[in-house]
Amino acid sequence: MIDVPIEDLIFVVCTLVGGGLLLVTVLVDDILGGILDALHVGIDLGGVSLMPLALGFVSMFGIGGLFATQVLDVHGGQAAAIGAIGGAFGFGLVFVLFTILRRSEGATPFSTGDLVGREAFVGVGIPAGRNGSVFVKAEGQTHEFSATAAKDIPAGTTVRITGTAGTGLIVVPLEAATAEAPPTLGGPAT
Repeated sequence: MIDVPIEDLIFVVCTLVGGGLLLVTVLVDDILGGILDALHVGIDLGGVSLMPLALGFVSMFGIGGLFATQVLDVHGGQAAAIGAIGGAFGFGLVFVLFTILRRSEGATPFSTGDLVGREAFVGVGIPAGRNGSVFVKAEGQTHEFSATAAKDIPAGTTVRITGTAGTGLIVVPLEAATAEAPPTLGGPAT
């Protein structure tokens, strides 16, 4: 029969469980983060969720404890203290790695709501109450969106985006948009 000291068993279990769950967290963090965000649950520490940090601590606690019992030949409280030092190192290492990963993510893309107030160019004429298409410059590129308006707007007209309707835009001709603009604080509009 194999005789394994209980402290070594605890350290091995911490290493395997903590390391395995940390690997799963790294691979599916976006999915789990999305679920927790939808449920409005989450604790962040400097932009890094608490779960990978805790798992980094647990796995490195196990590795540090095994190092203490097998290499340094210390046991009990001393091995646990060395394991805790290893755990703190693992916590810090995971924090640094996840912070770097978070910073490397791209910016959140714009939404159609961000386009309200911008100018657009009508590509396909917009019949009153129906859909046409407009071209909008955003994030350094030209994007095409479906658009609707209260009045007929011919192709080639410059328009102002006044709202959104689903994934489409609501537009008015630029002349109408400037005529409807409120006066400035300096006095009446000219």
